[in-house]
Amino acid sequence: MKAYRAIGTFRKGRNKQEFTIDIVAEDEGDAEHRILSNFGSRHGAPRRNIDIISLEEINPSESNAPIVVSHFRDN
Repeated sequence: MKAYRAIGTFRKGRNKQEFTIDIVAEDEGDAEHRILSNFGSRHGAPRRNIDIISLEEINPSESNAPIVVSHFRDN
């Protein structure tokens, strides 16, 4: 598993909301799927309304996201 940071926007009503999210995934495809699923379930945003501008692998020590910290705690 690797840590990824995604930067992008999603449409919320008539406005676009920017986001930055750190996530743990197997590869870039899995990371993209997890991000789209996350915004769909939490914000009710359809996948076509979510625009991922940047998706890059990061060093887990660079992240403060609880899911990343928890996953890489013992490493």
